[in-house]
Amino acid sequence: MSHPLLDYALPAELIAQHPPARREDARLLVLERATGALHDARIPELAQWLRAGDVLALNETRVIPARLMTRRAESGGRVELLFVRPAATAGHWTVLARPARSARIGMRLVSEAGGLTLEVRALGEGGEREVEVVAGELREGLEREGRIPLPPYIAREPEAADRERYQTVFAKHDGAVAAPTAGLHFSTELLASLASRGIAQAHVLLHVGPGTFRPLDDGDPRAHRMDAEWFQVGEAAADALRAARERGGRVVAIGTTSVRALESACDANHGTLAAASGWTRKFILPPYEFRGVDAMLTNFHLPRTTLLLLVAAFAGEEQVARAYAYAIEQCYRFYSYGDAMLIV
Repeated sequence: MSHPLLDYALPAELIAQHPPARREDARLLVLERATGALHDARIPELAQWLRAGDVLALNETRVIPARLMTRRAESGGRVELLFVRPAATAGHWTVLARPARSARIGMRLVSEAGGLTLEVRALGEGGEREVEVVAGELREGLEREGRIPLPPYIAREPEAADRERYQTVFAKHDGAVAAPTAGLHFSTELLASLASRGIAQAHVLLHVGPGTFRPLDDGDPRAHRMDAEWFQVGEAAADALRAARERGGRVVAIGTTSVRALESACDANHGTLAAASGWTRKFILPPYEFRGVDAMLTNFHLPRTTLLLLVAAFAGEEQVARAYAYAIEQCYRFYSYGDAMLIV
């Protein structure tokens, strides 16, 4: 499938390689769905576009230092692992191995500092392997030896500052291998300022997996299969979100991951926004009727990705294409550490 929206061209210099000095220093492009109007703003001006009674849906997932360099116990050859999700068997994890051919069943892999030993138990698709932790404690080992898995378009090694900046200030539950990047723009001070204006917060969860970066192929995008990701919308969050709507407020999803958590919860409750949890492969593309979201803050996304299709489903393909063209013309910064777009 070729489409001007999916295949837009982005100058490499607009891909943000580092975060801004402060979380809230990013620019903000506001898109009004009803009129198509575009407005240049900045993140601290969010309150001008929100109103008392609105509620922010914030994804509480925490990025784990999921990238681990190991060596084959027999030969010493290097194998890089990306821990994706717990496997069905206790103590087993699904990982992406690189090079995959160096991680065969029965092979033992030892972390470079020696704190973890893993054994390959099963082979999966696309470089996936199931490994068992046979020595060491995984969480402690990753915190000590693992690296933050920065996205592939950030052309540098992770730095010490990324441990804090590639993480939202409200991150709480370990499990993501990519940050819910729209949430990176919020400092505790900005959240408190919005709360003082009557803009509430509700916390949801979706553990972002590596599939978020996987591009669509050239065929029918509807044939794309999403990776499974764990989501949870608790009773308190669902109650707060419904109550806001009943009072005339809006559900403002902070990021596409929050959107997918809320829409997955609606799927689980026959279209009603209510509590739910489980594994989701929710894929949103035009046309789509949103049931759990009224407005959205999101970063600018890669070409040919499911994230871009989700935004197009919410704001309209032509309007999103025009907004992206304008953002490029105005030199907005793109992707994880870049600027944001508010769609109201």
